[in-house]
Amino acid sequence: MKNSKRILTIVFGVIMILAGVMHFISPAVYLPFFPDQWPQIAIIYGSGILEIVVGLCTLIPRYSKFGTLGIFILMLAFLPLHVIDVFKENPVVGSKLVAYIRLPFQFVLIAWAWFILKEK
Repeated sequence: MKNSKRILTIVFGVIMILAGVMHFISPAVYLPFFPDQWPQIAIIYGSGILEIVVGLCTLIPRYSKFGTLGIFILMLAFLPLHVIDVFKENPVVGSKLVAYIRLPFQFVLIAWAWFILKEK
């Protein structure tokens, strides 16, 4: 079980690093999530940096618990964005169907982070 949790932690860390890098490659994708009066680019780049940092932390055994906790907190913080998106006429993530699929997937990510965090 310990090895499988380590593998799940590494996979999640790599996913977070790649997701964070995407904030810098395609920041425009994330703009519709935030109202125009908010500092959109700062939020997008800031969350990208956070995703990269927590992802990297999961790969370093000494900081793995910190990284996993960070992922858990980020997934909870992003949850309202996905709930709001479901109720938009034109969801940011694409069609209504994609928004409906994306919302439960956020709960899977939260559960995944909790699972690998709870016994660290």
